[in-house]
Amino acid sequence: MKLAKEICPTTTLGKVHKGALIVDVRKEEEVAQVTFDVPNYINIPIDELEDHINEIPKDKEIVMVCLSGERSLKTTYFLMNAGYENVFNMRDGIIKWVAKGFPTKGDVASLQSISSCDCSSSNCC
Repeated sequence: MKLAKEICPTTTLGKVHKGALIVDVRKEEEVAQVTFDVPNYINIPIDELEDHINEIPKDKEIVMVCLSGERSLKTTYFLMNAGYENVFNMRDGIIKWVAKGFPTKGDVASLQSISSCDCSSSNCC
């Protein structure tokens, strides 16, 4: 089995600017609290993914996201097994996205206390 391709939030933002689709697999209440403020974004909760897989195009780059990168990694493998080739997992999830100061909507303060990332560090993606 092939390993999933994992990318950081910085790479994800670059891919989004080039037309990639972000698929957020968090629950609706999580998304209502804080979410990505980018074009080409859809929310399909992980427990509904199998029923809504046809909403995810195979002809675009897809970046799977969640809170911390764990649920989205599982769904990245799910899509790979379903024949998706241009699918990526965003490591560290929206927690790292918020820590980087990337575009969001909602209560980002609720996630900032979760992040242990010092994004001033040179090894932070």
